[in-house]
Amino acid sequence: MTEYKVIFHIDEINKWKLLLGNVSNLLNGIGKEKLYIEVLANSEAVKYYDTNQDLDADINTMEGLNKKGVNFAACNNALIAYNIKKDNIVSFVNIVPAGVVELVKKQSEGYIYIKP
Repeated sequence: MTEYKVIFHIDEINKWKLLLGNVSNLLNGIGKEKLYIEVLANSEAVKYYDTNQDLDADINTMEGLNKKGVNFAACNNALIAYNIKKDNIVSFVNIVPAGVVELVKKQSEGYIYIKP
């Protein structure tokens, strides 16, 4: 069985629906292969994780993907820059110190980089 590791990077708020569709398509299309997926948001895209924002965020889709093993991460530097409190972040989102560092680490671990 082949193992795939993918990191989706999003930094634009208006690309979330596209990204979530890409993640769903990957999960549906990969078959029974072993798959590790992380979605990393930085810059303005972290606002999508903020439960106090009125952004029509698709929390249900993200939660469903999380239950299928997709990890969601937020850049702490971006949270600080946009004054987003950690308590307001969707519960299943992991906060990483710096998005750029997370990208470097994941790619050095063999993750394929995708940016819709």
